[in-house]
Amino acid sequence: MHSFPQVSLLITHYNRSESLEHLLKSYKNLNCSFGQIVVSDDGSKVEHLDKLNKLSRDYNFKLVTTPKNKGLGNNINKGQDAVDKPYTLYVQEDFEPSAEFPEKFKLALNFMEHDDALDIVKFYAYYPYPYLKPFSSDFSEMYINKFASNYTKIYYYTDHPHLRRSSFFTKFGRYPEGIKGDVTEYKMCISFIQNRGKGLFYNDYANLFLQKNSENEPSTMQRSSWKENPNFLIRVMRDVYRQIKYNYDILLMKSLKS
Repeated sequence: MHSFPQVSLLITHYNRSESLEHLLKSYKNLNCSFGQIVVSDDGSKVEHLDKLNKLSRDYNFKLVTTPKNKGLGNNINKGQDAVDKPYTLYVQEDFEPSAEFPEKFKLALNFMEHDDALDIVKFYAYYPYPYLKPFSSDFSEMYINKFASNYTKIYYYTDHPHLRRSSFFTKFGRYPEGIKGDVTEYKMCISFIQNRGKGLFYNDYANLFLQKNSENEPSTMQRSSWKENPNFLIRVMRDVYRQIKYNYDILLMKSLKS
């Protein structure tokens, strides 16, 4: 058994109970146990709620619900409020851990337990963080200096699978509610940088967690069409816009904080 009694596994869920079951089964197959499992549901349909209630008995997790969909911010906030262990492993329901997870997670947890300055350890990303320096054979330390011009530095924080302290809200604030999910994430990214977050990045970031989007349960994240448009000219305009906006927002928040 790989036991992590000081860690709460927090899973956010919305209308993807089959995906959630696969995630929970993956941890069971890897012989991983946590001090607590919390599933925060964002007003799923009745058929999924019925499945959640059955799964909660099978896997002994704490189910936190809401009568109607309130968005990503509310879903993470109420889930984090239900956590009672000092560390939180945050995973959305459409991810599954690979066979390497137990040993690499032990390393990440050990780093965080022995360095009070560490706020987060990121396990997954679509591409590597642009500013990294060696930390160990498996992890790199993320950083931002005043000459860091790459706009993807904003993703110092992301909602992809990561380990964090359960006191996360104390330093970085709660997730904003009542807005679109991608804007919610963006505002937390800004807060993480503004409040001088410190984190590690798993070097083999594409292989520790696998994102599973089945035809039966596709992604529920809705983004504006211009953000997904593959047209070359639109992609260039999008990158220029982000370069200006992201750097401006970071500078603005730093000036307000000072």
